[in-house]
Amino acid sequence: MAAAPTQIEAELYYLIARFLQSGPCNKSAQVLVQELEEHQLIPRRLDWEGREHRRSFEDLVAANAHIPPDYLLKICERIGPLLDKEIPQSVPGVQTLLGVGRQSLLRDAKDCKSTLWNGSAFAALHRGRPPELPVNYVKPPNVVNITSARQLTGCSRFSHIFPSSAYQHIKMHKRILGHLSSVYCVAFDRSGRRIFTGSDDCLVKIWATDDGRLLATLRGHSAEISDMAVNYENTLIAAGSCDKVVRVWCLRTCAPVAVLQGHSASITSIQFCPSTKGTTRYLTSTGADGTICFWQWHVKTMKFRDRPVKFTERSRPGVQISCSSFSSGGMFITTGSTDHVIRIYYLGSEIPEKIAELESHTDKVVAVQFCNNGDRFVSGSRDGTARIWQYQQQEWKSIVLDMATKMTGNNLPSGEDKVTKLKVTMVAWDRYDTTVITAVNNFLLKVWNSITGQLLHTLSGHDDEVFVLEAHPFDQRIILSAGHDGNIFIWDLDRGTKIRNYFNMIEGQGHGAVFDCKFSPDGNHFACTDSHGHLLLFGFGCSKYYEKIPDQMFFHTDYRPLIRDANNYVLDEQTQQAPHLMPPPFLVDVDGNPHPTKFQRLVPGRENCKDEQLIPQLGYVANGDGEVVEQVIGQQTNDQDESILDGIIRELQREQDLRLINEGDVPHFPLNRSYSANGALRNPNMDISSSPNIGLRRSGQIEGVRQMHNNAPRSQMATERDLMAWSRRVVVNELNNGVSRVQEECRTAKGDIEISLYTYSGIHCLPIFADTSDSSSEYSDWTADAGINLQPPKRQTRQATRKICSSSEEENLKSLEERQKKPKQTRKKKGGLVSMAGEPNEEWFAPQWILDTIPRRSPFVPQMGDELIYFRQGHEAYVRAVRKSKIYSVNLQKQPWNKMDLREQEFVKIVGIKYEVGPPTLCCLKLAFLDPISGKMTGESFSIKYHDMPDVIDFLVLHQFYNEAKERNWQIGDRFRSIIDDAWWFGTVESQQPFQPEYPDSSFQCYSTCTCKEIIIVPLKKESDDKPFVLICMLKQTFCSNMHEPRTYFCLPYSCILS
Repeated sequence: MAAAPTQIEAELYYLIARFLQSGPCNKSAQVLVQELEEHQLIPRRLDWEGREHRRSFEDLVAANAHIPPDYLLKICERIGPLLDKEIPQSVPGVQTLLGVGRQSLLRDAKDCKSTLWNGSAFAALHRGRPPELPVNYVKPPNVVNITSARQLTGCSRFSHIFPSSAYQHIKMHKRILGHLSSVYCVAFDRSGRRIFTGSDDCLVKIWATDDGRLLATLRGHSAEISDMAVNYENTLIAAGSCDKVVRVWCLRTCAPVAVLQGHSASITSIQFCPSTKGTTRYLTSTGADGTICFWQWHVKTMKFRDRPVKFTERSRPGVQISCSSFSSGGMFITTGSTDHVIRIYYLGSEIPEKIAELESHTDKVVAVQFCNNGDRFVSGSRDGTARIWQYQQQEWKSIVLDMATKMTGNNLPSGEDKVTKLKVTMVAWDRYDTTVITAVNNFLLKVWNSITGQLLHTLSGHDDEVFVLEAHPFDQRIILSAGHDGNIFIWDLDRGTKIRNYFNMIEGQGHGAVFDCKFSPDGNHFACTDSHGHLLLFGFGCSKYYEKIPDQMFFHTDYRPLIRDANNYVLDEQTQQAPHLMPPPFLVDVDGNPHPTKFQRLVPGRENCKDEQLIPQLGYVANGDGEVVEQVIGQQTNDQDESILDGIIRELQREQDLRLINEGDVPHFPLNRSYSANGALRNPNMDISSSPNIGLRRSGQIEGVRQMHNNAPRSQMATERDLMAWSRRVVVNELNNGVSRVQEECRTAKGDIEISLYTYSGIHCLPIFADTSDSSSEYSDWTADAGINLQPPKRQTRQATRKICSSSEEENLKSLEERQKKPKQTRKKKGGLVSMAGEPNEEWFAPQWILDTIPRRSPFVPQMGDELIYFRQGHEAYVRAVRKSKIYSVNLQKQPWNKMDLREQEFVKIVGIKYEVGPPTLCCLKLAFLDPISGKMTGESFSIKYHDMPDVIDFLVLHQFYNEAKERNWQIGDRFRSIIDDAWWFGTVESQQPFQPEYPDSSFQCYSTCTCKEIIIVPLKKESDDKPFVLICMLKQTFCSNMHEPRTYFCLPYSCILS
């Protein structure tokens, strides 16, 4: 007898036998069971007294009924993922029980121990470059060895010198409260020395990157800031707002440059064009009104044209252009819209023009992004897919990235199945365009190969949706993500691992959702903004410079009211001055309390002030009502008297303005300014008139920053030197001439490549193409919950689209056409669009069956979500009638029965509707197949076109009416009545037989009836016979009901009776 097995060994024998029994090796299982019983290897049972008893294999199976036959297989499948969490394998995703080394299931930490390399190993050349590290080399090489190896070989790998683990040293330098509302926009200037934030409190603020100082506040918007952009010359900043206005400021002086009013709804995105065509530049803005505006401006004078080149892409009310992106050379811009369409515009001609509409997405396009080099771009949609687009062979082709794709391996993230309807929330490229990163609404990030579309990594860690993806400016391994969960992650894209995590926890308020994040151009800093009005500054190195600034920074003038002229330019209401010309403000906290003296010197223009000049001297005095209030000591004045300091400030401002006017150097401010008798700056066009002393009161309490417009301290202690320095200050420097020239040459070269790519086939003749990567370009519409959605009508594909421009561009279009001297050829349609009197022809009006407001059984008028029975025979009859009457052109090859296998009748659901304006006006339906048993959509669909035709039976019947008719079970001899064209018709069922022999099971027109009332008799004459004969007119639609029970019989069609 063999030695008694251990408990683990006995259980393993049992599991092996059970596994063999469930597979094809039943004989082996029988032999194994016999040997187990013979050698007594089956675990013994214990009675209540603790005595052991032998038992059979069947007894053991019965005692362990909870163990399935494949239990051993499941254990083996679970071992790999659990081990990977502790000791990752060398080749992720490979499931094997027979691996060796780091693929072995018995691997331990010793197998992954790093190998020590000497200097000669680092110096070894591999095709002129140092080799990649071996798999078992976990820790990064020593920087000393790398440096010495570089001296020997002359080169090194960036990943060796600066491993991704170095980003663990990035830390948060400062969290600054600078806004009273959520901050959705943050941007660096082109030098990386300045940070811009745009908030829902209507303000744009400028901060210093190196120490976090608040440098300036740009006022003027009257609603939330939705997007910001800095031009490539680093001279302008543009901000779009929900007030429908785009404002442009000079970065050097903070003076307003332009107020662009071309939208009728909120601004959704703003982009400066990278192209460099002479001195002409473009700023683009997209809006919730479905329009995109191209604002032309001069790079030297910084003057904008009053009217943009404007394209209106509103196929139905409510369509919005939600996102946009320029190509690296600036010749192309792509936009994504809520009507599911991607549109591409070309700027290589004299004026911008639209060249393509891509209609492959089936839900809203929420993100588009051009790659850093080349002509590819990625689009993300709420339909659960992203697409990588590229122009090939004169058409746009795409690679589909399905968010439902899962990693092939054993380390699947736990959040894959958090939501049922997957949606893309954000897209991004890495720096070298080798991978595309998508954020999904199940809180996961997915990394894809941008060439093949293969899923490389799935990154998990977020607990809420991610709307921020920011690639490192030069390190292709690094990307940053942030979301509404308050988490900020730095990821290694090569390894698919997390490098560092920051959590935006605000003391006493919970976590703050992170709304935007940007890297500085040098990659040493990044800045984030959150839902509580904070600016978060991160970077390498120490934080000693950031410790010198307060946690809350506001200017006391931030929220003072503004007055606006007819052109929407603004002045400060209290001082009647342009905001950028006002003296240096005070630095206050969120409650409006001035900061101490050391912080006041952080304000530009107050660096050299004396202590007593930095903040008002506050004291307590009694007012007329006997109340004790806080007041500025020594600054009490009568309402009519003006202090000496106030007079000096006014005189300095007046002299400065007069000097600028005499020198011809008028600031870029279009307000017509005039001076009152006492020298106060006045404007006759303002909506609000203020007294000369408004804003100069010395009495009153210093209130919180939220109410500082009531009685705020003015910079009354500024000296003449401070005011002069303030007027000459430089907030943001321009780029160095050498750097600017090199960058401009690079953008120009990229633009030339893009022009050559698209003009060899004739860009002006390029039609608008639909995406050809799918088998069908018919429009589709699917949503998450109800499975339906109201998708707008789409434009005809493969037809050139007329540009929709502003009136200011029409003359340019005409002159361009005259120079080209190419007469247009217009396609003649049946019947003119307008009559001789200028009114539309009657055939262009919508048909009555669409306009009818009275509910009728026939003709069938579709609605989204209707469940129908589709009769193939009726559709075929309709197509034959259209072709016979030559009503419009029909392509038989595109009919659904020639593209798929259709039965006589199909259970379908309307998931898309659009109308093609005639003549005739056609209803285009997208019909999705439904499972007859479960009633759920199968995923297949087809499209049809139809209109109401006389003498053609409806081939679409509501499912509920079809069921009612089937339940009625009509028999031969049954009498019926029905309403056709508002008249009662009576008849009798005479027979039931298939309408066509090739469709024996079809219910279409299977009843032959004889009508007995309301039959229309039409006398006709034959050419060869003078005797007339009668023809009973063909009934249009079957509406049958029982004589005693007025239930409508809708769906069983009938054959026409001729006598």
